[in-house]
Amino acid sequence: MKQKLDLIFPQGLIKEPVIYDMSRKVPVVFNIRRAKVTDTVGEIVLELEGSEPELANAKKWLQARGVKVEPVTHDTFES
Repeated sequence: MKQKLDLIFPQGLIKEPVIYDMSRKVPVVFNIRRAKVTDTVGEIVLELEGSEPELANAKKWLQARGVKVEPVTHDTFES
């Protein structure tokens, strides 16, 4: 199962390897589809692949770290 997520990283997490850490804790495959990082915020469109429970655990793990997680409701990054 695949799921695309919009992730918003607060300033304190921009330089942290959050996605890498998530993939080490939860057995999901990730693909960064788009990213925009400034000095104050990081925005990433992330595609995750795994079972439904694994995807739910990955989202919970990211949220617990302080990342805002929302499902992608657009496909403008696909070309």
